[in-house]
Amino acid sequence: MNEVTQTAVLERAAAPLASAGALPSGHPAVRWGRLGVLLMNLGTPEGTSYWPMRRYLKEFLSDRRVIEVPRAIWWPLLNLVILTKRPGPKGRDYASVWNTERDEGPLKTITRGQAEKLQAAMGDKVVVDWAMRYGKPDVEGRIRALLDQGCDRILLVPLYPQYAAATSATACDQAFRALMKMRWQPSVRVSPPYHDDPVYIDAVASAIRRDLAALDFEPEVILTSFHGVPKSYLLKGDPYHCQCVKSGRLIREALGYGPERMRVTFQSRFGNEEWLKPYTDETVKELAAAGVKRLAIVAPGFTADCLETLEELNGENRHYFEAGGGEHFAYLPCLNDGPDGMRVIRNVVERELRGWLD
Repeated sequence: MNEVTQTAVLERAAAPLASAGALPSGHPAVRWGRLGVLLMNLGTPEGTSYWPMRRYLKEFLSDRRVIEVPRAIWWPLLNLVILTKRPGPKGRDYASVWNTERDEGPLKTITRGQAEKLQAAMGDKVVVDWAMRYGKPDVEGRIRALLDQGCDRILLVPLYPQYAAATSATACDQAFRALMKMRWQPSVRVSPPYHDDPVYIDAVASAIRRDLAALDFEPEVILTSFHGVPKSYLLKGDPYHCQCVKSGRLIREALGYGPERMRVTFQSRFGNEEWLKPYTDETVKELAAAGVKRLAIVAPGFTADCLETLEELNGENRHYFEAGGGEHFAYLPCLNDGPDGMRVIRNVVERELRGWLD
């Protein structure tokens, strides 16, 4: 692209068409020609009390991508039992990890930080925003905000290294539902999962090395814990399990560990259905019962620390291990918005903007 063309593109991106004299007098101003990036994560309640928790859980657990139980069975169970009993205990769990300074969950704090740091790294080449699939800021609102800033090409980035219908797909579903309401739709790309991307594997391995070096003990076993899904989802064709196992293997090989030293497990199961195994909590209990005294857990499937890592892994599973006779336990943080985490996100974004960014 020559200098004259570059100048024309920048001018087009910076100003409404009407102001450039390209539209008839009285025509509404139209902004266009800019690139947008929307980082999308799972979601978080707006508060830890009963009603904010109930609203969040209802939106989350009503999603047919998340719960595939027939509606005739699930609706009364959800509305008459779960949404009556679960908001209180889950609210207390959230309160234990809540960012009281900003009055929000850690997932929201970190995802905002990721968007702000990506914007700073990309400069004025793109407009970066962020949204939550469940809760606020909502996906439709942030897509419209990007359109208002002249972004007629938008890259959607589900912040999940491993693809699952219950995470990546439902985030995209929400974006597509928003697009269906728009007369002038932007052109859209969706970043693919990056479970085996060398930059991701290297970043996770580098962070693990650094965090292990800071401990005052050497773990006998390291668990790489991924969020679980029902086994039936795997049998229906969801690639999530395979991608988690591959990520775990590549991370282990990058660190030079054997399969007994570093193991893949799955956490956060819900209900009575069989989920992906081995389960993290049962593995932790078994290791303690077998005499393992030093254990570490890392969660490479999460791009940001949240309830499932801070309360479930570093709280519940720490308790299981210590109660079973374990002596030293460490939870190794997610990549979050630190240098390794931002290296991964920027790599994904720049790769998927090729052609557009040029």
